[in-house]
Amino acid sequence: MAGNLDQEARIVSTDFVFCLAVAFVVGCNLYFGRRIDSERLAMQWGMDGRPTWYAPKAVALWGTVAFMLAVRLFIWASATYAPEKTHGVEIAVAVFPLVAAAAHFVVLRKALSANRSR
Repeated sequence: MAGNLDQEARIVSTDFVFCLAVAFVVGCNLYFGRRIDSERLAMQWGMDGRPTWYAPKAVALWGTVAFMLAVRLFIWASATYAPEKTHGVEIAVAVFPLVAAAAHFVVLRKALSANRSR
């Protein structure tokens, strides 16, 4: 019983990290969204440094939030319905949103710099 409480406490603390990362992404969307004039944003770059594909601005901004929430829902569902096959939930809940938020920030910074260089 004490082990379950300890695990639940760790999950709650990692959910706090997740919520902070989502709040950071929303803040980035609000800050950068107004400053980026382009209707399409580069989402991935090739080895030559040129964009390989673009997404509509709304999808590029808010799709990250939806993706983060979908992954968190998937992690919760797998931990709830298949706990014997799910390992490292705390690490996944803490690390994934940090990586997603950092990548989103880089994409938005590149879009803003491309916007300014026009």
